[in-house]
Order: sequence, then structure tokens, then C-alpha cells
Amino acid sequence: MKFAVTAFAVGLAALAMPALSGPAQAQPITGAGATFPAPLYTKWGEQAKAAIGVELNYQAIGSGGGQNQILQRTVDFGASDAPMDPAKLDTGKLLQFPTVMGSVVVIVNIPGVAANQLKLPGELLADIYAGKIAKWNDPRIAEANSGATLPNLAIAPVYRADGSGTTFVYASYLSAVSPEWKSKVGAATSVKWPAGAGAKGNDGVAATVGNTRGAIGYVEYSYASQNKLVTVQLRNKAGKFVSPTMESFEAAAANADWTNAPNFAVNLIDQAGDKSWPIVSATFILLPKDPKDPAKSATVMKFFDWAYKNGDAAATGLEYVHLPDSVKSAVRSAWHTAIMGPDGKPIF
Repeated sequence: MKFAVTAFAVGLAALAMPALSGPAQAQPITGAGATFPAPLYTKWGEQAKAAIGVELNYQAIGSGGGQNQILQRTVDFGASDAPMDPAKLDTGKLLQFPTVMGSVVVIVNIPGVAANQLKLPGELLADIYAGKIAKWNDPRIAEANSGATLPNLAIAPVYRADGSGTTFVYASYLSAVSPEWKSKVGAATSVKWPAGAGAKGNDGVAATVGNTRGAIGYVEYSYASQNKLVTVQLRNKAGKFVSPTMESFEAAAANADWTNAPNFAVNLIDQAGDKSWPIVSATFILLPKDPKDPAKSATVMKFFDWAYKNGDAAATGLEYVHLPDSVKSAVRSAWHTAIMGPDGKPIF
């Protein structure tokens, strides 16, 4: 009898072993692209692995690389700060949708100039990057900074050398405030800069600006904030000089016209409003409408659906602006109607 009981107990233990061996293996998904949202996607990935068993492997290689990799189907999703050209979306059979919004800020290295002390109208920024304004004590800069003492120091513009959504956003702003810039240079993930030197990534731009007296560059706000870089005030569409703050980013986002934005490619550049920061943009995910692995694509949508429901606090904590609930609902509808399995039925 003792032996029978012992054997029965051993049998129960054997049956229970799978349940006691730990949680089921997480479902892996891969993505690549924009550097701007990378800190947030990393945070979401950590949280989602514990919450829903989805493990994200995300490579921050720049928006251009993200677009190329998803077109080649070498990752499960691409990420881009620059909305993809509608024709490429069509030929690539891709759905584009936003995740969060953020901003691009201007950083400088000018002796004696503290954060948000310098004021720069957008047209002066365009002329600086066009090589038309060469010294920090130029009369036009002095006029915008009445009472400030600016040095007789050469201006050294720094730009992103890699294909970058940050460049697209920044060049889009310069195009919005300078007709000459729009006609001669334009906006893209890579442009032919008339003046300055290139550096790779936010860290490269920041390092070059930090090591060069008189330098000026552009980076994402979260990077500037976390690294305590010297930012400047910009003049917005209402003619007000504003500092880069969450309040000014949210003021710009509040004026966005999502309803009439094809492919969710809303324009947040130089929005109206006294408090609006002029360089705000959404960042986007690119997902195949004809996935070769429908189950994997469904897992990607499961991940971002979880992030829409549970990720706003992490976004705010990392200084991003989360999407309105109405936009999240519209994206979910697009997943259901645009992404189909081999049987022609929605996969999410």
C-alpha cells in the first residue's frame, strides 16, 4: 500500500513537471528601422514579454534601412519616422500606421550660451544650413536675440550622414519655412546638404556638436533631454518663440488633422497655436498586407495592440506624445481590413 501511494505521488509529480518548469517560450518578432522610437520599443518589448509572451528583437538602423528591410521582407516589420511614399506602399503591399509622436530639436555649442537661451527663426536655420550665415554674431541672429552677446565664431552645421527619418522631419520643417530650401534641397531621409559636415546617428551628431566650438545640429528631443544637450528656442507659425517641452509638443499634436491624412501620414510640421513647437512628427510601422507568415504578422499586431492599450505611461515617461484613442481605433480597423491571410480572411 505504501509502495502504491508512493508510485501514485511520483506519477502526479511527473504530470505536474511541465507546469512547474516555467512559462511557455515567448513568441519572437523582429523589426528594424527608425532610431527615434528605439528607446520606447525597447521598453515596450521588455514589458510585453512579461505581459503577453511576445519577445521583440528591434534593430535601430535608421528609417531608410527600415523601409528597405521590410520591402525585402527580411524583418517582420519596418519602422520609419518618414512616412513612406504612397506609390512604394502600394507596390510593396504595405500598411503604414503610427505608434507615437515626438519632436526634433536644434542643439548648439556656443561658449556662454545656455539651454534655450538662443532664439532662431526658421528661415535663419535654413540659411545657416545653406551656408549663407557663417558667423554667430551675424546681424540677423543678433536681431532675433536682442541684448545677447554672441561671439565672432564660425558656425559649423552638423547633419545626419545616414538615411534618417529625423533628417526627413528636420528638412521638412526647413522646407516649410523657406521656399528656397524647398525648391533647391527639399525633404527626404537623405538630402544634399549645401553646407556642414555629416555624422552618423543621434549620438554622432551630438558628439560632433559637443566637440566643435560653434557647431549646430539636430537630434530627437528624448536624446537631447536625456543627455542634457544645449537646445534653442524656435519661432513657431504664430510668431512666438517657444522652448522644446512636452507642453509645446502636445500643443502641436492637438492640432493634427488625422481624419484627412492618407496612410495615417499626418503633417505635424509648423502647426498653428501660440504654444506649438514647430518640428513635431509621428513615427510609423510598416507591415506587409500579404504576410508570408500570417501567424508572425498577427503576433506583431498583438504586440502593438498591447502597446496601444498599456504603453502610454512608458511613452510619456520617455518623453514621447501618445496617440489619441480615436487614431488607435482607426489603426485597429485597418489591421482587420487590410492584412489578410492566404485564405483571404483577416488574421487579427
